[in-house]
Amino acid sequence: MTEGLFEDDDLIRVISREGALIAAGGAASLLQTAHPKVAQGVYDHSYTADDPLRRLRNTMGWLYAVQFGTREEAEVFSALVRKGHESVTGPGYEANDPELQVWVASTLFAVASQFYQALFRRTLDDAELEEFYQQAKIYATILGCPEERMPETYPQFREYYADMIQNLKITDASRAIAEQVMHPRLPGGPVNAPGLMAIRLITAGLMPAPIREQYGWKWDARRERRFRMLVGALAVVYPRLPLRVRTLPREYYLFTTRRMLAKMKRRPSITVTSA
Repeated sequence: MTEGLFEDDDLIRVISREGALIAAGGAASLLQTAHPKVAQGVYDHSYTADDPLRRLRNTMGWLYAVQFGTREEAEVFSALVRKGHESVTGPGYEANDPELQVWVASTLFAVASQFYQALFRRTLDDAELEEFYQQAKIYATILGCPEERMPETYPQFREYYADMIQNLKITDASRAIAEQVMHPRLPGGPVNAPGLMAIRLITAGLMPAPIREQYGWKWDARRERRFRMLVGALAVVYPRLPLRVRTLPREYYLFTTRRMLAKMKRRPSITVTSA
């Protein structure tokens, strides 16, 4: 897998190959929609509420294509995302606005690094965080965001991120999306209840306190203990699983992505070119 944008020993691949990070996706998603402009765009245009599994498949497909796909796969899929975002506009927001691209990329980096360190009981040092941050800029730049719009270094990122967390004011659209994400309509109904309870706990536990409070989620010492016990149990079991098991989500979503791109190439009325 070295013909893509990254090498196998790059931190973005070492960290993002872990399928368990999908469990932290709710925290990243709701951090993104804590931004009022992102929230309104998602509220007005997203199909998350109607088909959450399709939304997850498309999001993870794009992420894995960028992280692990070939350069062509990453650029073609990202061109499709940019094209789709052209219609996601409304009063005061545009999905392709660099301001929003920077915020979305920042949440992906922040949540992944936070949950990975908790899951593997490993503290990334400053050099590793700098490396991972520089690589994670791809989440914005491959969608057309000028690199200079991103904080240049990891310390500058930390200043930007802390300022955003303290000053974001979530909206009713943010809260409506949070309800959809925390209580999705999934096939199987009650069968999903235990898993969704765990995901909700992880989402709330990873959420920065100022944003969690604005969402109106109750958080106390008891819930904190439950969150730490859950992550602690995962940290005991998950890293001991074979790597081929931990990376099954990557293999599945890359397979569905490649099948989708192959179908598009076969359609005579559609031409797919790399960016």
